[in-house]
Amino acid sequence: MRIRFRENGPYVLDLPEGTPFRLNGEEMRLERAKLALCRCGQSGNKPFCDGSHKEVGFQAEKGEVETAP
Repeated sequence: MRIRFRENGPYVLDLPEGTPFRLNGEEMRLERAKLALCRCGQSGNKPFCDGSHKEVGFQAEKGEVETAP
């Protein structure tokens, strides 16, 4: 699994479709290959990104890490 940190934006998980993973103790499967998670703390749909980072002027560096699934 690869996790990207978008510049001034969310965490983006790149997983193969249907890959199971746990989020907040709940097992989930992705319906698509990418999942954006809030990094600014302002999303109205936490833990998912809803674009609020743009409205609040969130700033953070970009990067990425590769992890075991």
